[in-house]
Amino acid sequence: MRRFMTTLAIDGSTLEGGGQLIRNSATLAVLLRKQIAVHNVRANRKPPGLKPQHVAGLNLLREISNATVTGIEKGSQTFTFHPNAVTNGEYLADPGTAGSITLLLQVSLPCLLFAPRELNTRIADSDVNEIQPQNSVLTLCGGTNALQAPQIDYTQNVFLPFLHRHLALDGIALSIVRRGFFPHGGGRIRVQVPMRSTSLPAVNLTERGDVTSVRGIAYVAGTLPIHLAQGMARTAERVIMDANTGTARIEIDVIQYAKDRAGAGIVLWAETQNGCVLGGSALLDRKDRPEKVGEAAAQELVRNLRHGGCVDEHLQDQIIIFLALAKGRSNVLSGPLTLHTRTAIWVAETITDARFETKELEGGQVLISCEGIAYGEHPEVTLAHIEQPDVSSS
Repeated sequence: MRRFMTTLAIDGSTLEGGGQLIRNSATLAVLLRKQIAVHNVRANRKPPGLKPQHVAGLNLLREISNATVTGIEKGSQTFTFHPNAVTNGEYLADPGTAGSITLLLQVSLPCLLFAPRELNTRIADSDVNEIQPQNSVLTLCGGTNALQAPQIDYTQNVFLPFLHRHLALDGIALSIVRRGFFPHGGGRIRVQVPMRSTSLPAVNLTERGDVTSVRGIAYVAGTLPIHLAQGMARTAERVIMDANTGTARIEIDVIQYAKDRAGAGIVLWAETQNGCVLGGSALLDRKDRPEKVGEAAAQELVRNLRHGGCVDEHLQDQIIIFLALAKGRSNVLSGPLTLHTRTAIWVAETITDARFETKELEGGQVLISCEGIAYGEHPEVTLAHIEQPDVSSS
């Protein structure tokens, strides 16, 4: 008997009402094989509707999950997304702009981590457990160091280490083929994504520990002079030292990237004795002095360190999907909740059976708790990947 699925309506203007709501909704819809219809897309932005970056991300998920979609086009304020089974493989996404590469990674990584085993031949049920998982490969284009998104260096040094240390997600290999900056883009990364055959462990991260080191990069590219990066690094180091963060080890590399595209910025990250990594970053605008940019990145890092949490304000919302998918109860200590995080929690509770609690503590800290759904606890090979026997003559 054919099973009919109900379409879940999602209001894209809820809370933060931006692109993150779109990405998280589509990602969880793919993982849980739920049909969604999103209206009021990016209603809290001017102009509203999908931008090329969102279109590229949704089309990437469409390809990964062989989804049936409507309204996936620039400017659209409504769309539907009806996913099928996820297939591992090699995928390319290119918005044709300087849109953030790391946001394309955010939307696709959870889906490919749990891609089902791929079967190209007829198999018996008894052979299912002997199938070896295959890696997927993502080629993502656009801006590696883009506005209003995590810079690729943050993803490499803060986000991915969190997945490795606290969620046992090993083997994710990210390589930067070419840097891309606003407004021209042109960046490219390749990411190898291993398939996970078991559920994620719960995360218990409530004791940050002392800061052991602060590291970072200050960079320029194109014809911008190296002294701009030196000014950013020098000022950032001074701000961190003056803030008495508890570490005497500060190492900020000054880097000159390729001459064929212009851009500049700084990314900082602090590591603690309990395996926490918190970041701060900023991009250099033409009208900014490098000292101002270095100061902004350092102040962001210092602000998050002073909050006393185990994750910074940008990592907060990025881990919500993973906490929702994990097995058991997770507890993560953070600073004040951002609107992005509250939106990510709303989306997770709307689409999954995960349940979150947030408790404000003294000093502005917040304990984020989640009872996850143990996604992947019983991995199955989907019927879409199995050649069914011909019973027409029987």
